[in-house]
Amino acid sequence: MPNRISYNKPYKSAKDLVQLLQTRGLIINDLKRAENYIRHIGYYRLSAYMCPHLEHPKERHIYKNNKTFQNILDLYKFDKKLRLLIFNEIEKIEIAVRSSIVNNACEYFNDPYWITNSKYFIYPDKFSKTISLIDKELEHSKEDFIIHFKTKYSNTYPPAWILAEILPLGVLTGIYYNIKEISIKKKIANEFGLQVKPFESWMSIVTLTRNACCHHSRIWNKQNTMLATEPKHITRPWIKLPTDKLRIYFDICIIKWFLDCISPNNTLRDKICKLLADYPCIDISAMGFPAGWLEEELWKG
Repeated sequence: MPNRISYNKPYKSAKDLVQLLQTRGLIINDLKRAENYIRHIGYYRLSAYMCPHLEHPKERHIYKNNKTFQNILDLYKFDKKLRLLIFNEIEKIEIAVRSSIVNNACEYFNDPYWITNSKYFIYPDKFSKTISLIDKELEHSKEDFIIHFKTKYSNTYPPAWILAEILPLGVLTGIYYNIKEISIKKKIANEFGLQVKPFESWMSIVTLTRNACCHHSRIWNKQNTMLATEPKHITRPWIKLPTDKLRIYFDICIIKWFLDCISPNNTLRDKICKLLADYPCIDISAMGFPAGWLEEELWKG
């Protein structure tokens, strides 16, 4: 491990930070407005949207010619709108996948309580962690239907279709991963045009993207840490152009794939195009968008 140093940067007020940005060459036409944004958003959060506007090497913290505070705000606002757009689309995927897992497993096992029955799962340690998470969710849930179930019924756990409604997407995909019966996993994955391994991989990426959106994290040019598993057999339109699988564009393509299975007449293409048109200054190559992406079969439909 390299030698570490003590963090000793002092606190600076919003006014001090605006002055600092000016000394670094950033054009700020309305100082009070800039102070207000920094005070309510936070300099540290905004700093992620400052980096693309810096000259190289970025460690010098010198801004490129004619860069303004508004350029930083535009990038911040674009990222916010992108998060909201993606989060809303993922909601449709989450609901459909949740329903598929619950319905298919209930029908196959003929057991409404299969989620809390260890005999249906491969790894006991993973099952034990899942039960702990379920117990925690049940304990803290304020949902009316959970309170009603606890009041009226003596069962330790509700049936799968009730329980699944309070489980986070990551927990539910973890339950899918741990299912012992491979035929059920194949049937669920096939509903979305995928084999088991790509389905697990893509749902992990959808979950990570959802969580990033939910926690207001920067996503527009962030590099993912998980490399997606590609399907061996493609049964639906997919991308062919060389694409960085660790960038948000690839995540959006995965979202589009799922949406095409769930809602063939979805308008994700139009929403993405409108957002990019509203912010023409955005460097879409930093997001992983290849030249000619709209000509891909995935996006033509």
